[in-house]
Amino acid sequence: MSLPPVEIPSGAMRFNSDSQKLEYWDGAQWLEVSTFSPNLDGGARGVFGGGDAPGVQYNVIDYITIASTGNAVDFSDLTVPHVQCASCSSNTRGIFAGGFTSPGGATLTNVIDFITISSTSNAQDFGDLTPARKELGALSNSTRGVFAGGITPTVQNVIEYITISSIGNAVDFGDLITARGRCGGNIASPTRGIFGSGYAPTSSNVIEYITISTLGNAFDFGDLSLARGDAAGLSNSTRGLLGGGFTPTVQNTIDYITIATLGNAVKFGELTDDREGLEGCASPTRGVWGGGYAPGFTNVMDYVTILTQGNAVDFGDLSVIRSSTSACSNAHGGL
Repeated sequence: MSLPPVEIPSGAMRFNSDSQKLEYWDGAQWLEVSTFSPNLDGGARGVFGGGDAPGVQYNVIDYITIASTGNAVDFSDLTVPHVQCASCSSNTRGIFAGGFTSPGGATLTNVIDFITISSTSNAQDFGDLTPARKELGALSNSTRGVFAGGITPTVQNVIEYITISSIGNAVDFGDLITARGRCGGNIASPTRGIFGSGYAPTSSNVIEYITISTLGNAFDFGDLSLARGDAAGLSNSTRGLLGGGFTPTVQNTIDYITIATLGNAVKFGELTDDREGLEGCASPTRGVWGGGYAPGFTNVMDYVTILTQGNAVDFGDLSVIRSSTSACSNAHGGL
């Protein structure tokens, strides 16, 4: 007697012993997982910039080597403090945009800074957002950086983009379906970008996607397992993760999606502690989250292996205790 057919769930992973390649199921076919990793002065580097602690707004930039564990090392400084800003990157250049620069978030900034990720020198001015806002999300491929949502102080649905290798002001891309702040980004393949979670004015489970190389409005992707704001995204080219956030209680949940498909997120595991205001960066194999508020400001960093499921493990500490930082890497899924 033959066994009944077994349905393969979208996003399932396998190792192909014939090709010696890792593959994932997109719902119709097995596709090879990209394993690109640049070799820039030690390989995949994650960078955390800005943030705040009680009465302090930081312009500090830290960096880590994602393949290792240990405490972050001082990189340099941003041109201005960026709190609740957004970051994206190519494999050479990191971008930090928007946020606020004064206690309580009253003074919004439209400043966009850039750094060369392989060096350790101060950020330089890139251009400006339109409009100045905080609590926005960002993502990128190797060419284009995209910024979405935020608060001006009214909640925004605007999507803007820049060409990372140049300098200049951001240009209109389109609109989110749902205007929201505290939107999680940093999830991308070379073709598709994902924004998930947010606050508008209550916690959101909405996940939206764009095609990075085009212009236009975002489309519905699916829902998070738990509606929340301030979840922090990271990804390789296949899988995106969103960790932490608030419902309004602070959460430790990590969800994952398969970027090339559509559908609802699935629980991946849990952070080492409950927190919001954290930020994430990634290599093709590993994702790292840093900082946040739990309640109480923290410098904790923890990490996961992106293609598995399970709870995060301690990585080390940021150089200063802070929340509402922003992060990027030279080896994320959009490259």
